[in-house]
Amino acid sequence: MKRAFLSLLAAALVLLPAQAQLRLVRDGRMTGRIILAHPGAPGAEREALQLMLSVPVTDAPMSSTEWAMVIRKGDIVLRDLDRDEAAEELPEDAFRLTVDSRNVTIAGHGKALLYGAAEFLKRLGADYWGDGEYYSPYLRELTLAPLDTVIVPTFRYRQSQNYMLASDPLYKVWYHLEQPSEIFAGNLWVHTCNTLLPAARYGKDHPEYYAWYNSRRNPGSASQWCMSNPEVLEIVCARLDSLFKAHPHHKMVSISQNDGSDTYCRCPECSRIMEEEGGPSGPILRFINAVAERFPDKEISTLAYLFSVQPPRKTVPRENVSIMLCDIDCRRQTSLPETPSGREFMKALESWAPICRDLFVWDYGINFDNYLSPFPNLSTIKDNMLIFKDHNVKMHFSQIAGVRGGDLAELRSYIVNNLMWDATASLDSLERRFLTHYYGQAAWPLYKYIKLMEGAAIGTDVDLFIYDSPVSYKGNILRPELMRRYNALFDEAEAAVAGDPVRLARVRRTRLPLQYSALEIARTDPDRDREETRTALDLFEARTREFGVEMLNERHNTPAEYCALYRTRYLGSQEGNLAAGRPVRFLVEPGAKYRPIAAQGLTDGIYGGATFVENWIGWEGCDAAFVLDLGAERAIREISVDFLRQLGAWILMPEQVRFSLSADGESFTEVASVDLPEDRGNKVEFIPVQASCHEQARYVRVDIVGTKTCPEWHYGVGNPCWFFIDEIVVR
Repeated sequence: MKRAFLSLLAAALVLLPAQAQLRLVRDGRMTGRIILAHPGAPGAEREALQLMLSVPVTDAPMSSTEWAMVIRKGDIVLRDLDRDEAAEELPEDAFRLTVDSRNVTIAGHGKALLYGAAEFLKRLGADYWGDGEYYSPYLRELTLAPLDTVIVPTFRYRQSQNYMLASDPLYKVWYHLEQPSEIFAGNLWVHTCNTLLPAARYGKDHPEYYAWYNSRRNPGSASQWCMSNPEVLEIVCARLDSLFKAHPHHKMVSISQNDGSDTYCRCPECSRIMEEEGGPSGPILRFINAVAERFPDKEISTLAYLFSVQPPRKTVPRENVSIMLCDIDCRRQTSLPETPSGREFMKALESWAPICRDLFVWDYGINFDNYLSPFPNLSTIKDNMLIFKDHNVKMHFSQIAGVRGGDLAELRSYIVNNLMWDATASLDSLERRFLTHYYGQAAWPLYKYIKLMEGAAIGTDVDLFIYDSPVSYKGNILRPELMRRYNALFDEAEAAVAGDPVRLARVRRTRLPLQYSALEIARTDPDRDREETRTALDLFEARTREFGVEMLNERHNTPAEYCALYRTRYLGSQEGNLAAGRPVRFLVEPGAKYRPIAAQGLTDGIYGGATFVENWIGWEGCDAAFVLDLGAERAIREISVDFLRQLGAWILMPEQVRFSLSADGESFTEVASVDLPEDRGNKVEFIPVQASCHEQARYVRVDIVGTKTCPEWHYGVGNPCWFFIDEIVVR
């Protein structure tokens, strides 16, 4: 910090008798010292305290009697309680704040002392906005009224995501955030099955340890366990015993399903348990309870995620079992009880709440396929947190990504972080306070922009999902009439801070999702102005480089990659494509969802984007074949088919593509066969498969040998996988 927070705080003037007041600052200077009073040696928190306060922190003697004798009037006393003393007086992470006529005393244990110091500064006007961006107003006088209060957080564990956590060590302290490594032994907190029972070690010799479905065992790095196998229980308990011995100060660990849907075990015994319990969570919870019984002094956490969201009919969690309930499938345009998917999740929450002593909610609040896409859900955050609070939720992870340049990344983090500490705080007050301080004179047009889009999301019945494309919203929240108004508000915001370089840069960074959305929508418009689009792309590339934007999605595709691809893929010339607008006859029909656009989708000249929901034609678990009619016999030199690779959505490259030609559409001659190696790349990519030839033909046949089944290293091990095509090009 460049300046001491405590010497720059706003005065809190009160109308009380003079002897009841505590004057903390006189003529711009503190009247006392900052004293760290502790029962033992200073903890690891001392360095963070000193960094946060930016003034020397003086140690008091170790004995409470001794330090009480050296405290002077006006001192701010940070009383570091020992663990036992804190446990008797305060809930976890809570602290006591006392102001009397002599001193300010903040009492808590470990991290709670840090939280107390930060909350005291907030009460006096200070605040923290982002990476090294804070507010601490200056007044010459500071007088405080008497106070004695215990501050208890809404959730005892609070975790979010944003780029500031990695770049600014004070940000995490200021917002009282925690990380899994701080409480989960060995940092085992979600998707831990393969860590505890690695398929690379056990899969070959003991496939029976892993899930049975699709008529076979499915060992793999992302596979689930056979939870009814007693040997699995013994191996896992032995691993946990070693883990806890290696991490004696950690009392919590997660035994939780690997990522992926529909991969649970259906062996006879697991199926019998599922029949009794009503679903896949039955075998899981019985297994977790058995582990928890072996470790009664530890807390065993597990996921209620995708196939295991709904609780069992009969089995209830032991007292030392924590359920992490995930609302990944919920739509986000309104609060949870206001959408069908949210109501389905509410059934799970209402069923888990009465039976689980320690409920953990993993909430999702951003578009993971497109971080730089508007995601108007801020108005739902408080409603949902209050729902969690009222349903016995003690721990909360708000996964909002918060990448630099992401949609309202700093504001979104500010709101989420404050509400996780106090879910009763005013959402509108938080929003206005942040906008006013962070954007200055640009605050009002940005406030109107946020509210206009939120209203559009509700009024147009948009289906706001965490895996989607801006193209999905071009008919509702991003339709032309609204885009014009959004841009007008950003023009107004930029003009309002034109003379303030810092705030102008913040406004322009906040505008990036609108610019990105316009580019994404433009690539689907065959009548777009290419020069205008090229200019917009150049500006987007320059701004993302200027503001250090590193990724566009959770697969780590970068803006530079996107812009380079856009120029060749979406702005490249379509001239000379003999397939343009020509009919296609499918010998193997694509998936039912994609058939309505299949007839034109492969020859309309519109390339798909990074999300499979638009302009792509997909096949699941099978091969495919189709015939293109060029309308007349043509000289053919090159054929190309464009594929999507997006492993997170179970979209894999096929194994082989064969190209054949015909003059009559009946008798075909193969001219090329391309074998494709297995590709485990994590980024979203568009991969053309090309073949050269020198032939005359009217008909082009393409045969595709699909991978069909997700391999052992993939999330969907043993289940059908997809391949997707958006265009065929013939030159």
